[in-house]
Amino acid sequence: MPQRFKITELVNDLVSVDNLLLAWQEFIKGKRQKADVQLFQSDLMDNIIKLHDDLIHFNYRHGFYQAFSINDPKPRNIHKATVRDRLVHHAIYRVLYPFFDQTFIFDSYSCRLNKGTHKAINRFRSFAHKVSQNKTKTCWTLKCDIKKFFANIDQAILIKILKQYIPDKGIVDLLEKVIKSFSSFKADVGLPLGNLTSQLLVNVYMNEFDQFVKHQLKAKYYLRYADDFLIMSRDRIWLETSLPTISGFLIDQLKLQIHPDKVFIKTRSSGVDFLGWIHFPDHRVLRTATKRRMLKKITDLGMLKYGNSFKLREQVLDSHFRGNDTREKVI
Repeated sequence: MPQRFKITELVNDLVSVDNLLLAWQEFIKGKRQKADVQLFQSDLMDNIIKLHDDLIHFNYRHGFYQAFSINDPKPRNIHKATVRDRLVHHAIYRVLYPFFDQTFIFDSYSCRLNKGTHKAINRFRSFAHKVSQNKTKTCWTLKCDIKKFFANIDQAILIKILKQYIPDKGIVDLLEKVIKSFSSFKADVGLPLGNLTSQLLVNVYMNEFDQFVKHQLKAKYYLRYADDFLIMSRDRIWLETSLPTISGFLIDQLKLQIHPDKVFIKTRSSGVDFLGWIHFPDHRVLRTATKRRMLKKITDLGMLKYGNSFKLREQVLDSHFRGNDTREKVI
């Protein structure tokens, strides 16, 4: 495991008025018409100065969440914090993300600048070419999914990890207030899907696992996107024998479990399900659930609902979803 390095700069800048103002400018993008945002903005400077005063004197208390559900594509419980608290989340993120991003492995792709699903899929393809020696050898893929990822993050473990990087007690205390403002099915467990800070904190949490896989398990062809991760190898037996070690680390060190119905070891020629696509050596096919979701979004587009749009809708459907057109050739 690589030696940890710590934040040594003036982390108190996190709670400065300047940082809160910059965080506000980032936060309000796309939210200016929201009633709660407009209310906070109507007395912006007084609200920010009061928040700053609470933060520097350690009087800040995180508020409650508004809970609601979405289907994207499966049902998810979203928890929305108050505008004041979400401003704090953005202020934290602005200062801590650049530091922690340096500690992450290259092949972690979720909620990071210049990463994302497209680059993860390209990396998957690159790995497959290397392992298969340009399709001349059998490439095996161990693919796993973590069960109820956000809901099972152990808050005490997360805070312990953060303390190893952040010597400033005030910042750790602030992070602890944000983390402990929420619990899922039992106390001191879980992070809310709606928080910007959660996106960063789950990567900090899973970085422990990423480093283990890379430096102790010594998996060369490993990548992770949120709770999905995979390892490629020409050695199926090594992947099989590594699985209990992987599962053991997740349980013992992070109190997470691999979803028993979402783990497999397959060849690419049999189709590897990853990030909405079924990947084969020469092409990839949209997963059925992905096609349904995309079709619904197209159907719901307002500009296709009104006026003489029948031909346009038919062209979109034919181009993207019918017959063999969902097959994408891989070069």
